[in-house]
Amino acid sequence: MGRSPLRERGSYGGRPPGSVRERYKKRNVVGRPINKLKGFRAVATRYDERGHVFLGAVTLAAIVMWLRR
Repeated sequence: MGRSPLRERGSYGGRPPGSVRERYKKRNVVGRPINKLKGFRAVATRYDERGHVFLGAVTLAAIVMWLRR
């Protein structure tokens, strides 16, 4: 079978050239803790109206995650 037509489009779309796997590994390292933070209801639903209160909730959730580890 030949190559996918989307791969051969170059700068017109399709997959970017280069190592996609390495980028995906780095994305995974960032994505996992963010998904764990979403497990905390106050962080996931964003009830807090003020930014500093939300930042405090995220910080508290991160500390709890760190202590559980």
